[in-house]
Amino acid sequence: MTKERRTFTPEDRLSILQEAQREGQAQTCRKYNLSSSVMLRWKKKYLSQGINGLKPAYRKVDPALRDLEEENERLKKIIARQALELEAKSELLKKLHFKSRQEDDRAYP
Repeated sequence: MTKERRTFTPEDRLSILQEAQREGQAQTCRKYNLSSSVMLRWKKKYLSQGINGLKPAYRKVDPALRDLEEENERLKKIIARQALELEAKSELLKKLHFKSRQEDDRAYP
């Protein structure tokens, strides 16, 4: 049974910080079931960056963009594999060509 992660908007975070300032941090943490470290992190970010500091730090990636990036990586791997195969084949052809020329030189003294 997994616990669903709660998300707070920047406005919610600000109101929780203001409530903690009025009523006390420990009581507010218990009320919202938050750890004191989370509250301190929010406060530090708010004091340094204002309301923008309370916005989530992660960025949401568009699923379509993620699919395109995965497809791009897959295609790059295919191209790299084909380039290695071509290189191996050309090296093999060079060796065979060199070997056949040596045999031709020996056949005609």
